[in-house]
Amino acid sequence: MLPATLPWDFVVILIVLAIIVPWRGAVRVRALMRRDALTSVDRIALYASTIAFQWLATAIILWRATAHGYSLADLGLALPSPWLAVTVGLALSALISFNQAVSIRRLASLPSDKQGFMRALTLKLMPHNAPERLAFFALVATVALCEEIIYRGFIQRLFLNVSHGSIVIAILGAAVFFSLAHLYQGRRGLVVTFFAGAIFSAVCAWTGSLVPTMAAHFVADLSVGLLAPRLLKARETPVLEGASNTMSASVDSNP
Repeated sequence: MLPATLPWDFVVILIVLAIIVPWRGAVRVRALMRRDALTSVDRIALYASTIAFQWLATAIILWRATAHGYSLADLGLALPSPWLAVTVGLALSALISFNQAVSIRRLASLPSDKQGFMRALTLKLMPHNAPERLAFFALVATVALCEEIIYRGFIQRLFLNVSHGSIVIAILGAAVFFSLAHLYQGRRGLVVTFFAGAIFSAVCAWTGSLVPTMAAHFVADLSVGLLAPRLLKARETPVLEGASNTMSASVDSNP
């Protein structure tokens, strides 16, 4: 039987996830954003360090959770209904992919000065070339697996247990922790990831598996990383070309 109270190591994990991870992520991103430019080495190093941290955190959480009697099925690492999981996973992935494409195109259609922090974040941290895209693919796969285990698997199950089976509290608790992990995205990012996390948590509770949300999480992050830089850079081109033509005309008109 799973413990109804929080062991000390679970308390430490919750503190790290609620305070240290959001704080450290925000500090790190602010430091990167203050730099004039990032090289490929900088971005790949960022991806690699994030991959290492996520797998380390996931390994520790799985270790402590199983030590306290949590089974893999308790953590969503099972397929109680394979057809349901696959069907929901495909539908959710398609919906997420469509929503991401529409959102990114809407952002790209705005003037550059109206695109805000997300434009700067995307152009600076998302992949720009083939080696970066390969490293980013590994990052996205890691995040899809690890964050789902951490937030929808462990945190959601933990809240379900301590609330004596309240699915609503479990979903809200997991969504709050998930949104805090994205504090570096600013206030809008917190709101968006809270609602996305709540949807993912509800799907996990319904299917009893992390497989659908892992697939959707992977599609969501990969579509942003591959589509957003291309569309935002394409938006820059007419502006730059127009400025270049204006400068040429000015030069040509001078004696």
